[in-house]
Amino acid sequence: MRRFTPASLALTLAATTALAGAAAVAGQDDPRPWIGVVTDVGQLEDKSFNQFSNAGAVDAAEALGGTHSVIVTKDVQDYDANIGTYVDEGFDSITTIGFLIGTNTLEAAKANPDIFFSGVDQGICVDEEGNNDPNFGCAGDAATLIPNYQGIVFREAQPGYMVGIVAAHISESGVIGAVGGTNVPAVVAFRDGYINGAKSVNPDIEVLYQEASPDPAIGFYNVELGKEIASQMLDLDADVIFQIAGGTGVGALTAACDAGAYGIGVDVDQSKSLPPEAANCVVTSAEKKLQDTVNTVIQSSQDGSFQAGVVVYDLSSDPPGVGISPFQEQYADLLTDEMQADLDAAVAGMLDGSIDPAAATE
Repeated sequence: MRRFTPASLALTLAATTALAGAAAVAGQDDPRPWIGVVTDVGQLEDKSFNQFSNAGAVDAAEALGGTHSVIVTKDVQDYDANIGTYVDEGFDSITTIGFLIGTNTLEAAKANPDIFFSGVDQGICVDEEGNNDPNFGCAGDAATLIPNYQGIVFREAQPGYMVGIVAAHISESGVIGAVGGTNVPAVVAFRDGYINGAKSVNPDIEVLYQEASPDPAIGFYNVELGKEIASQMLDLDADVIFQIAGGTGVGALTAACDAGAYGIGVDVDQSKSLPPEAANCVVTSAEKKLQDTVNTVIQSSQDGSFQAGVVVYDLSSDPPGVGISPFQEQYADLLTDEMQADLDAAVAGMLDGSIDPAAATE
């Protein structure tokens, strides 16, 4: 099995890769697990999805005494080449980030059964031959046909529902907004949960929503566009803005803060991860426990407990795979007894199945 030397690593991955740990001597096999991450389009330090998923891989490498490397994808056309870099170098575990790279990950996993693959936000759908099914018939058992690939998915509608409850309670105007990046399944689930949660508190509340762009390179990475969309919602009396748009959403939160409105973050506790101009008005965030989950999945690939196929992480997971962030200290008074009771009832209802946070909203 071929491994990177320091020189070959630098030549191969250049400025797009960060390496943790020392590389093996050329020609020698290294028993340590080699853990590679391929991000979605954008930047690693996005204060969101790429950054915290990758942080989970770093944690796993440290826990396992392994070596970590990450390739930052600059264009969707590079997905195959980026995954192929780690395949060619004999990495033990490869994690890819985002819905859009799922098909590429599936093909690589099927072609390389000796490598463990995990894909964040990737709902695996295969036909009876184990090939990607673009028609979403999903007749094949992915766990059996591709036993080295886990699709990590989160029940985003659950934390979306919870922050919808928060938004409805703290809104004074009866109008709240949400800015989506691109309407991939995760964004839609967050959106639907948000709408349903808000309407569970106030059936008459008006929820404004706009997709930034069907092109994810724009939808998730255009700060100025996020500011523009949120500003339009604020002009329509929205006083709470939920961002579901990655880097674009940072602009949406900045506009909310500038206007004296409330913000709600996504994926991680954005009151802690964003610069002050976007974080100061963030009351709470709809969280996927990205770092903890990726860490757990990669470690499972090395200890024999790896689960193949689609694995859903949600409120019922141990520990919970989703939730909402603690309120910022300056907003602690917003968490009233009534709001807490509504949140507790929502969690109980989602756990026992009496509440469907993803019910159709259109």
